Amino acid sequence: MPDRYSDMLTGLLRASHLTTFEQLPALVAEHAAGAGFAPVHLYVCDLREDMLREVTGKGLDAGEGGEELRIDATLAGRAFQSMRPQAGTTGAPQYWLPLLDGTERLGVIAVTTAGEPDAEARQAMGDLASVVGMMLVAARAHSDSYARLIRLEAMSVSAEMQWTLMPPRTFTGPRVTVAAAMEPAYTTAGDAFDYALAADIAHLAIFDAMGHDTAAGLTANLAMATCRNQRRQGASLNQARDTIEATLIEQFTRDRYATAVLADLDLNTGLLSWINCGHPPPLLIRDGRWITTLTRTPTHPLGTDLGLPAHVHREQLEPGDRLVLYTDGITEARDRAGREFGLERFVDFVIRQQADALPVPETLRRLVHAVLRHHDGQLGDDATVLLCQWHGHRASAEGGPDGARLTIPVPGT
Repeated sequence: MPDRYSDMLTGLLRASHLTTFEQLPALVAEHAAGAGFAPVHLYVCDLREDMLREVTGKGLDAGEGGEELRIDATLAGRAFQSMRPQAGTTGAPQYWLPLLDGTERLGVIAVTTAGEPDAEARQAMGDLASVVGMMLVAARAHSDSYARLIRLEAMSVSAEMQWTLMPPRTFTGPRVTVAAAMEPAYTTAGDAFDYALAADIAHLAIFDAMGHDTAAGLTANLAMATCRNQRRQGASLNQARDTIEATLIEQFTRDRYATAVLADLDLNTGLLSWINCGHPPPLLIRDGRWITTLTRTPTHPLGTDLGLPAHVHREQLEPGDRLVLYTDGITEARDRAGREFGLERFVDFVIRQQADALPVPETLRRLVHAVLRHHDGQLGDDATVLLCQWHGHRASAEGGPDGARLTIPVPGT
């Protein structure tokens, strides 16, 4: 790789440790220009993934004034949706590259070149996008400017709590992909999702707390925090369930409860183990068709202390299987005529998007938008879905199963 490309990447890495979110666009532009990439513009996606908003470094209070691009109607949006670079076809050569944290979609970067880039220049653009993605993740953690930029509406206190505690909405490893979506993004209260990996186990959980207020958010967060606490102490699914139940009863004296599914997936064998605590049963999609609803005997919702036995259920997955956990706000969203979105439409939508070979995060983005359209944009209940795909024992490919590798296209190909 030519020195100018190496200098660009090295300079950004060395500066990244002391770079704030506001300084990021100017710093990237400065180092990219030295490599022949100018101008360069950064965009981040809003919380609902409708818009790409330009990062100017001025801050919203100073009048951000950056460009806004719709995800569903632009070349930049196509790069975001597909997680693959897109080449412009008019004017100076311009390339839109997704900004990723692993496979979590952060936004896009627009790179303009003086002439048609050769193979080394295309590789350098991909490396630039990767470095900028890492810098963006490091800077956003302590930036209110970032939080303001990705919001198109005011956020409720309960939603502030939920989004602060949620894990990233997407993770992909060589053996598993996990993605989640949650609406209404700005006022969600009682729903929560969680996942984590420990050695060869993927831990999954989804919660739906009673009510639609701040207390519901507190209930869901307490249940999730207790689950994490037990999980990190090596507790079994039954032990975690019992402790969550006791914690909710201690705090709310049976006045508040949450339904939940707690699950463990063995990444070596594909064996799924789960407990259903009064929640809609998981769905299993195999070979692009709806295989089964994993209906087993549930125990009572967490915090009700009804004394029902808690059984750990098991199902053997096959490579490529998609496990879907969801809350009833997804299926029970109603249109103006009172018709529910429904389980059949929900599953059919996921299967059709899967047939189009879309990345899992894009499938969920489109699903949530379809549910919102069905309900005229205003949900009466929180709606959350968590999708986990087990890849089996396939070797780790560059970029992972969802095509996160940034291969820059050659114009006209």
